[in-house]
Amino acid sequence: MKPLEHDRRYGELDQVIRAYLGRAADDSPEHRSTALTAYLRHTWHTRPWAVATAERQLREYARNPPGRLRLRLGEFYPVPDPGLAEAEIQDWLLLVADHLARSVDVGDVPPPVAVPETHWEWHARFPELGQFLGGWFSQDMPDEFGGHGAAFDDYLAGTDPAVTARLAGELAELLALDLEESDYALAVAELGMEVDPPAPYSPGGWLASLAARLGGGTPESATGTTPE
Repeated sequence: MKPLEHDRRYGELDQVIRAYLGRAADDSPEHRSTALTAYLRHTWHTRPWAVATAERQLREYARNPPGRLRLRLGEFYPVPDPGLAEAEIQDWLLLVADHLARSVDVGDVPPPVAVPETHWEWHARFPELGQFLGGWFSQDMPDEFGGHGAAFDDYLAGTDPAVTARLAGELAELLALDLEESDYALAVAELGMEVDPPAPYSPGGWLASLAARLGGGTPESATGTTPE
């Protein structure tokens, strides 16, 4: 299936399903799951028009589920496994669509929260920070670079300044949450970092050093981001 056709028919459905990564699809007629609440919270405050698109795509997919042959031929998008039995998926998709429709019809918008509550919400709120941490500070970082500073320099060298400015903004937003260090450790792990920050930095301290270097306010030698 070509990307344009995929996005037109399943793009927002894909976002909804991916919001359930690592979360239970435990929606009921009276209860909205944590995953769906996170999707609605972020989407209402960033792309409110997409909620109705998601409702339509979910309902159309549920009413016209693909057979194995059409999936094999690439004519349909295979929904990621939400952790339900195959016989339950169709009813669950319709139930989620009902929740989305109700949210639009009555203006049921989850209030914003200071700290994202799901893996999907972390990445939806901090997309460039997730790209940066997951792409340059995975478990392969020690084999690819001389250290944290070298990895950061590589990111800066190959990234458009407009994108690095976006990273600076996301770092500032995350640091403004004023989290406990354990919560910053959780944040960088959720966003894809698989190595410890360089000594002697804590996760929050290292993020602050990155923000300072991006802002030009601190010499590299004081940030812990120079090549080790």
